[in-house]
Amino acid sequence: MSLPIIYVRGFAGTTSGINSAVDDPFYGFNLGATHVRVGGDAKPHFYQFESPMLRLMIDQDEQDKAYRVLVHGDQKTFLQSRADGTVDPMTIWIHRFYDDASSTFDWKPADFTIEKAADDLFELVRLVKAKTGADRVDLVAHSMGGLVCRSMLQQTIPDTAGAGPATDHVSRLFTYATPHGGIDFAVGGGVLEKLRDAFDIGDAAIFGPQRMYEYLTPDATRDAGGPPQGWDAREMPQGDGAFPLDRVFCLVGTNPEDYDAALGLSAKTVGVRSDGLVQLDNAYVPGAHRAFVHRSHSGRYGVVNSEEGYQNLRRFLFGDLQVEVRLCHLQRPGKPDDGIVWQLEVQLAIRGLPVLVHEQTTAHYCPVQIEWPAGDDSAETPVPLLTTFLSSRLRPTDPATGDPVPTLRQALRLRLISLRETGGVFHFFDHLEQTADFDDTLVVDIAPGDGSLAPRAWATWNSTIPGAIRDWQPDGDPLGDADAAAGVWQGDVALPDACRTILGPDAHLALVVTQRR
Repeated sequence: MSLPIIYVRGFAGTTSGINSAVDDPFYGFNLGATHVRVGGDAKPHFYQFESPMLRLMIDQDEQDKAYRVLVHGDQKTFLQSRADGTVDPMTIWIHRFYDDASSTFDWKPADFTIEKAADDLFELVRLVKAKTGADRVDLVAHSMGGLVCRSMLQQTIPDTAGAGPATDHVSRLFTYATPHGGIDFAVGGGVLEKLRDAFDIGDAAIFGPQRMYEYLTPDATRDAGGPPQGWDAREMPQGDGAFPLDRVFCLVGTNPEDYDAALGLSAKTVGVRSDGLVQLDNAYVPGAHRAFVHRSHSGRYGVVNSEEGYQNLRRFLFGDLQVEVRLCHLQRPGKPDDGIVWQLEVQLAIRGLPVLVHEQTTAHYCPVQIEWPAGDDSAETPVPLLTTFLSSRLRPTDPATGDPVPTLRQALRLRLISLRETGGVFHFFDHLEQTADFDDTLVVDIAPGDGSLAPRAWATWNSTIPGAIRDWQPDGDPLGDADAAAGVWQGDVALPDACRTILGPDAHLALVVTQRR
């Protein structure tokens, strides 16, 4: 059964920004876009994206039942007026946590705090559960909204007597461009962060370690002296009652150039390894699922109002297959002190979509680093490349027959790049710019299976496919299952000879497909 969805918006700033935010009945999740960057020409192309909220309603309607938004003048009053279990679970709700802090509703507005927003979110979650009869809800959050959700999961629920574990209330959490590790700057040597936190400039001290520790830590474990040495705001503690990392997805934007807040000053201050406001390393929870897309924090090319963001959201919430790709038995080329830097670019396309759903490249400052094994790691320790989600219900239709195509197809492009470095300085005497040591695309077709039949997969490197990929049809036996566990299927794919010459004779990709409920 599809669950109710609650959207949680991001930071609005001071009173003027809050007043503007509360004027929108949907807190911005109804905003779409018309611009997209295509190819390498950097020219804006027209592409109409309806908004994540409207698109969800339209797409789910194709499954014979639509999500609806039930406002009726005041969504909370509407919910409170209905008897328990009488509201359709397939509904979308907006957590309007800024209303009490707006001066347009009260000449003396309440002070906004993350803790209060998290407490109010838990109240809304329980109200939606009661009125819809759903056992849990899904949370979808942008920017600071993800911190509100985490505060509820990590502090409000543990501090509420009789609340039970967080998984009794929330099924999944999806965050767009959330500063899970706070907001840091690439300039100033830490001085800007200290000034912001000391004087709460722009009400932005909530993105510093002291305040984050206060609203992300339950009473029972919070130290009055502040965060302990080594505390990492990105970490979501695990254990009894904690929210599992497997139920969290973090979408990371990699495009700072198109974030024009503060006349572009924000992007320049935060640096190139960011979405213009949140640095890449701060935009995810370690151990949670994540994907990188070339989108900015918000605006015309924002991550929320994008096809890339929506497709990741939809598949994470409704997909019935989880697909992990790992690089196994890697033999790092050369020697530890040879000064060669190896980087792997990873791009993932899904048949039927006009965008890449995952993209880690050197041009976007986020390739997969091929490092020498450290600590207890060995050549047998897999290098995780990506995790994505697929839905057997979302297969494109064959225009000739009108039937869904038999398999879910995805294409994984890998480019291996090397550069010589000595003493932190790159040397170019033997370098060929934009030239990869290895470049190929793995085309994977997955037959989803059902309760009696396990998933099956066929995989072929593009370099061996004659003609266009679109015309290729998998044949022969599927990949063998290397994992005997029920509900999990693993297929191993050898790298092409050219790549194994570099990464080792036994280097291969492991495709791990897990059926989800």
